[in-house]
This record gives sequence, C-alpha cells and structure tokens, in this order.
Amino acid sequence: MKLLRFGPKGQEKPGILDGDGQVRDLSGKVDELAGPGVSLEALDKIRGIDIDSLPVVADPGRIGSPLAWVPNFFCIGLNYSKHAAETGAEEPKEPIMFNKTTSALCGPNDTVLIPRGATKPDWEVELGIVIGKPCLYVSEDEALDYVAGYCTVNDVSERAFQTERGGQWTKGKSAPTFGPVGPYLVTADEVADPQKLAVSLKLNGDVMQQSNTSDMIFTCCEIVSYMSQFMQLMPGDIIATGTPEGVGMGMSPQVWLKPGDVMEVSVEGLGDQRQDVAAAE
Repeated sequence: MKLLRFGPKGQEKPGILDGDGQVRDLSGKVDELAGPGVSLEALDKIRGIDIDSLPVVADPGRIGSPLAWVPNFFCIGLNYSKHAAETGAEEPKEPIMFNKTTSALCGPNDTVLIPRGATKPDWEVELGIVIGKPCLYVSEDEALDYVAGYCTVNDVSERAFQTERGGQWTKGKSAPTFGPVGPYLVTADEVADPQKLAVSLKLNGDVMQQSNTSDMIFTCCEIVSYMSQFMQLMPGDIIATGTPEGVGMGMSPQVWLKPGDVMEVSVEGLGDQRQDVAAAE
C-alpha cells in the first residue's frame, strides 16, 4: 500500500493510492496516519478496506507528510562508504545516531526555509524506515518484522550549526522544514529489498547525489536491531538511514543551498519530492 495525506497544511486528510494511481479518501475509515495509526495492526485493518469503494480525489492538491506527527525522528550519520570518504571521516564501527526535532517534519514538496543565521545549508537524500510495533532487544534476523514501511526523506542540514557550534548535531538538523518526508508511506510488503534501492538528488536540475542503498555501511536490519538495544522504538518513529556521497559539504569548492534553489529528491519505489528553497522570515 501507498498511504499519504493530502490537503492544506493543518487540514490534511488520509488517503491511499489505488491500482490506477488515483488518490482515494480514507477519511472516516482510519484514524490519523501517525503513531498507533501506522502500527502493523492498523495497517492490516486498512488492507481489509475495499479501496475501490472509497471516493476518488480528483485533485488532491498539496501532499503533506504521510505521517501527521512522529514520536521520534531518528537519523543515522555517515552510513554510506563514499559519503564518509568525502567528509574525510573514517567509516564508523557502530551506527552514529542523532535526532532531528519532530517539529522539522514537513511535506515532500513544501518550501525549505533557510533559518536565520545560517551560512552552510545542505541537502541529504535518505531512505526512511517507519516502525510498526514496539521494538526492544530484537535480533537482526527479526528486525524487519517490526517495520511498517519506508519513505523518502531529505535530511536538510545546516553544517555550520552542526559542526562549528559545539555539542551534538541536532541543532544543525532541526529547523522548521528541515524534514521533508514522503510523498508516501510505502508498506514493507511492497519493498522487496530495502538494500537495493536507487537514491538520488538533483539541485537546479543537476545531479548531486546518485547512489544505491547497497552502499550503506549498516543495513536497515542492522540499524533497527542496534537501536533497539538502547531504546524502545515505537509505532510511527522514523529512522533516516543516512545519505550517500554528493552533499554540498563534500564538494570542492563547497556548495550551499540558497534562496531560489530547487531540490528534486527520489528513492526508488517510494516517490519523489520537489522543494523550493527560500529564506525564513
């Protein structure tokens, strides 16, 4: 299933794509697509709905994040071999974990706003994992059984905030609009192998990132299992699994986002994003 939310910001309705690629309105059939609403149990109930009986949304308009809110927005850093190399870092021995604030969450085509004081805003296409049931102390073999689905994520970053201001990375990752997610939550049964997905990002029409999740240092099952040794993951949590080479920070000379730029972001089978870049007021 491909689940989504459509409508003006703050007024989004839940929807689902039918076999013809039309949006069908799930309003009244499901609770909000977030938290328990995207648990494995909730997804099974959606599968029991006769999709063809739902109203067709002829013009869905704006597409919001497929998740109305997230309990946690986790990220994994330096998780592609070539990305670690372009930053001059050694490949990590264990997954590097950090958080984006949940208020960074936004729609896949919403404008990305460069925050006040920013000097080095950057882009990062990533495969996102959405957790489907409480997950604690799970093995790698069983880890993907806890996954509700996958999504496209742009882990927008401000490198000066991230690396030059001391402390942890979170403050360079968390400005409003720094977490475009979607357009869809694609349920796990539709992703045959999350380690065989093409990922790409264009800036103003030029390809900046073009790779495959096969280059990930730590796989999805390793990440979920590893994280579950330290915390209980909950339904609706997002884990952004890292970005490949081609970020602005890794270029020579370095390239930073500026107002007027356009990003096009894609993960194979999970849908495309397009974000205009503007300055925050």
